[in-house]
Amino acid sequence: MSSTPPRALTIAGTDSGGGAGMHADCRTFFSCGVHATTAVTAVTVQNSLGVTGFTEIPPEVVAAQIRAVVTDIGVGAAKTGMLASAGIISAIAGACDEVGIGRGREIPFVVDPVSASMHGDQLLHDDALDGLRGELFPRASLVTPNLDEVRLLTGIEVTSRAGMLDAAKAMYELGPQWVLIKGGHLASDPDCMDLLYDGADVVELPGPRFDTRHTHGGGDTLASAITSALAKGADMPEAVAFGKRFVVRAVEAAYPLGGGVGPVSNFWRLSADPI
Repeated sequence: MSSTPPRALTIAGTDSGGGAGMHADCRTFFSCGVHATTAVTAVTVQNSLGVTGFTEIPPEVVAAQIRAVVTDIGVGAAKTGMLASAGIISAIAGACDEVGIGRGREIPFVVDPVSASMHGDQLLHDDALDGLRGELFPRASLVTPNLDEVRLLTGIEVTSRAGMLDAAKAMYELGPQWVLIKGGHLASDPDCMDLLYDGADVVELPGPRFDTRHTHGGGDTLASAITSALAKGADMPEAVAFGKRFVVRAVEAAYPLGGGVGPVSNFWRLSADPI
C-alpha cells in the first residue's frame, strides 16, 4: 500500500487574517489527512472586521498553477473559493478541462460559489456571476451555495425550509451534478439544516445552530472537508455527511471561547473522522 497521502487542490484567494479562504482550506485538508496543493486567485487585505481590498492574480497564472500541480503531483479532488473575476473563471474552466477536473471526469470538482459576504453583500461583478453560472456550474460535481448566494445566482429569496428545495432545484438547473444548499443563514430556523439534491433525491443534513461571535470561514471549511473526503474516494453523499460532521465539530470547539476568528482556528482541538 502506498504511503503517499491523498492530495487535494484549492483554487481560491488568500485571507491575511488567516480565518478563511485557502488558509482555511489548507488547514482543513491537513486535519483530514490530505496533502494540500493550491492555485492562488487573489491576495486579499482583510482581518476579522472585513475585506478592505484585494489584488487579482493574472488569469493565465491561475491556470498555470492548476496545470503545474495536477500534471506533476496529481490530486484526488479539487475545490474553488474566491474567484474574483470573469477572466479568472474562464481560465479555471479551461485548465480544468485540460487536466481532467470536473463532473464526468477523473477528478471531482467542488464549486463553492463565494459571491456574497456574511452580511449578504455581493462580492462579484455581474459578469463573474454569469461565469459561475455558465462555465463552472456545468462542470461541477457539487456546488455549495449559502442562501445569500442562492439569491444572487437565481433570484430566489429563501425564507423557510420549504423554499430550500425550490432553491436546490433552481441551482440544479444550472448544470451541476449535485447541489448542497446551506441553511446557516436561515436565522428563523432553530436548527441548521442543509439540503443535498441530485435532481431526484433529497438528503436532509440537520445540525445544531450556534450563537457564536465572529465565526468566519465556516463555508470554506465545509467545502474543503467535503473535498478531502472525495479525495479519499468517498461517494458524494458520504463526503457531504462527513463535511457536515467536521464543520459542526470545528464550531463546537470554538463555541466555549465565544467563536473566535473562525472554526478553523480550533483545528488543533480536532482529530478527523475516518473516511
